[in-house]
Amino acid sequence: MRWKRFKRGLAGEPDPLEYKQKHEELKELKNLEKSGEIDLRYLDETGFCLTPYIPYGWQEKGEDVQIKSSRSRRLNVLGLMNTALELDAYIFEGRITSEVVISCLDKFAETLEIKTVVIMDKASFHRSKKIHEKINDWKDKKLEIFWLPSYSPQLNLIEILWRFMKYE
Repeated sequence: MRWKRFKRGLAGEPDPLEYKQKHEELKELKNLEKSGEIDLRYLDETGFCLTPYIPYGWQEKGEDVQIKSSRSRRLNVLGLMNTALELDAYIFEGRITSEVVISCLDKFAETLEIKTVVIMDKASFHRSKKIHEKINDWKDKKLEIFWLPSYSPQLNLIEILWRFMKYE
């Protein structure tokens, strides 16, 4: 046995074909960003609690115990980050909903100078009817959405920022 921090796990696995396709498309978007043709932004939300809970416990060697995610009172942040580590952050005390995401993307779109692709996961409030109704508006303002495959946080670079901030 060993004394180790428990980790939160994903609720499922990505579809292998969708993952491969999206991974290839993401590589192409990164190349377009490197050439200066687009700005690539990674969008995600996180929450910060005033009393963080990082559970430790005894685990069998070679095993990782995972704890299911749960909700608590927290300060929520929606962020848009690019590979140059420029971050546009929006802070909320309440839940992040489709309306909040739309409001933040509308505000962000006002500042765009070149075509910007926002990478988002498939959270339910990212895929709502209200979000889909805004897609053409955003395209007119040089903002497009790229959907990541389900259960693929490793493809969203802002996840690394959130993990680092919570650890620190």
